[in-house]
Amino acid sequence: MKYTKTSLTVIEQVEKLQSRGLKFNNVDNAIHCLSNISYYRLRAYTFHFQLNDLENQPFQDDVTFEEIIKIYDFDAKLRLLIFKAIEKIEISFRAQIVYHYAQNYGSHWQLNNHLFRDLDRYNKHIENLKKEVDRSNELFIEHYKSKYSDPIEPPSWMSFEVISFGLLSKMFQNLKKGPEKIILTRHFGLNDVSVLENWMLSFSILRNICAHHGRVWNRRLNNIKFPTNPTHRFLSKTSIYRNKLYATLSCIEYLLNIINQESTFKNCLKDLINSNEYVRLKEMGFPENWQKEELWH
Repeated sequence: MKYTKTSLTVIEQVEKLQSRGLKFNNVDNAIHCLSNISYYRLRAYTFHFQLNDLENQPFQDDVTFEEIIKIYDFDAKLRLLIFKAIEKIEISFRAQIVYHYAQNYGSHWQLNNHLFRDLDRYNKHIENLKKEVDRSNELFIEHYKSKYSDPIEPPSWMSFEVISFGLLSKMFQNLKKGPEKIILTRHFGLNDVSVLENWMLSFSILRNICAHHGRVWNRRLNNIKFPTNPTHRFLSKTSIYRNKLYATLSCIEYLLNIINQESTFKNCLKDLINSNEYVRLKEMGFPENWQKEELWH
């Protein structure tokens, strides 16, 4: 099938939404909004209010454009909150990996392929690591390259500061289950290495969504694992959707309680949720009475 849709003017976009049943309290303000937020981007926020199986995708709820914008603004604030929370986890995770492995295997332990499970994956990861280090313009990387030639690659505590969280989580996943990996996992209040592997990969994906201004509030994520016998308080009710945001937020909160007991993440999250009456918590996977969970006290 050939794509034949044409670009619409902002006024035509408003008219199209009106024809589908969306109400506007202030058309002039809507035109201004659509001039700065693309129609297609807002489609992700109107989707759940429309009958998308029908040809014209009419709005099924008595919803206004202004309410859609409030959900959009809520999502933007949620995205920033999550991004800052994952930043703290990522920095701690980097520090722990470098510390434990460098202590036992030296400054350039990342070049020791015997520490890794899958050599094909290792070779691919090392190649990507070198590319990301070469792209870096950090002064400490430039200083190393200008002063040292053996090894060519900077030590782990430099290299791991400039590689992406995604590559970091994949390299950690590929590490063999040695004593360092077990100690590192226990540092984060977990007893199962595979849970920490899953969390870090999941967080890196969510972090990238946030960094690229993607929708998060009702997005379906990859399934996140729940810990067995965690060392700190976790959820008592675990029969929830593992691919919805609430599950991942609970894991983020769990780690933040360990990394920084003064974390304000949960209070900021509660305040944000309470500030918007139009957000459907069910779409985010929040169960009833979620605030009564000890984790969220």
